Amino acid sequence: MVSLVTGASGLLGYSLANLLAKQNEPVRAMIRKVSDKDQFDSSSIETVIGDLTNPASLKAAVKGVDVVYHCAATSTDWTDWDTYYNGNVNGVKSLLDAVIAESKSIRFVHVSTTDVYGFPEHVVSEEAPMVDVGLPYNKTKIMAEKLVQQAYMEHGLPTTVIRPATIYGPRSADFIVEIHEQLKAGMMPLISGGRSSPGLIYVDNVSNAMILAAKSDKTVGKAYNLRDESVQSWEEYTCALADAFELPPPKLRLPFSFAFPFAWSMEKLHALLKLKTKPLLTRHAVYLLSRDASFPIDRAKQDFGFKSEVSFESGIEQSVRWFREVYEPQRELKSSRGW
Repeated sequence: MVSLVTGASGLLGYSLANLLAKQNEPVRAMIRKVSDKDQFDSSSIETVIGDLTNPASLKAAVKGVDVVYHCAATSTDWTDWDTYYNGNVNGVKSLLDAVIAESKSIRFVHVSTTDVYGFPEHVVSEEAPMVDVGLPYNKTKIMAEKLVQQAYMEHGLPTTVIRPATIYGPRSADFIVEIHEQLKAGMMPLISGGRSSPGLIYVDNVSNAMILAAKSDKTVGKAYNLRDESVQSWEEYTCALADAFELPPPKLRLPFSFAFPFAWSMEKLHALLKLKTKPLLTRHAVYLLSRDASFPIDRAKQDFGFKSEVSFESGIEQSVRWFREVYEPQRELKSSRGW
């Protein structure tokens, strides 16, 4: 079976494309023009230039494929609405249209997020409704899921939705690189004592789950929460990273009652002044750092035998090794060349 992986130069897409190749599956990795074509570990991975905003490129990308793993998305916690909408809504619609036009039998695995539940105070199962809390990422990912559901209901496209909580690992800009920088600066905040769980899942564990889900008939038309089987708090995660990076543990502690209105004020100020830089704190970040994301994964275990192949300790070790051996040398090289 030929698999198309969108967003193949990103955190999850890169992991998934390489894992498929290691399993001797034909892989077509969709990347943008600005991406490096020689970045993949396996020479057996075919690269194709594609853009979610260019329907013609998507038509070519899906031609002759059996499975589409849609990993590409706008997942930052701070950018303009059009970027979110074009990446997470228009892009999904264009890709679904291209897939349906090619063949309604193509397996379509869509990467969503547990953020669609609206950051509830208590964890919920997949049967819980999606809740729009007014944040653009949360809102557009809900809209995207509805498009996927529509493709299944109206066209019979065999779709599966994967809802990971917090993905970390090599190539993670948000949960490895940014946290390293905040720890180094002494600015990594722990909100509400850092007691809540981020619902961590190592990137290779997500990739493995997606492959298993795509091969199971039980998953068609369903959505699945995903996190690793072991549960850590934000304090445990950031302290583990601090220890591995040989940095002081986080000391900045903020109550939710202060952090959320402060983030709201920062966002309003940046919007008013039309600042392009990211605020010191966003409402999205406050929700992530304060709400329990250890959502139940019983359905994933039951329907396609999900389990965490990579442990938390190994995940931290591999992430830090990537940071030191790959990310830092590349950053220093770019800096020396004035990029």
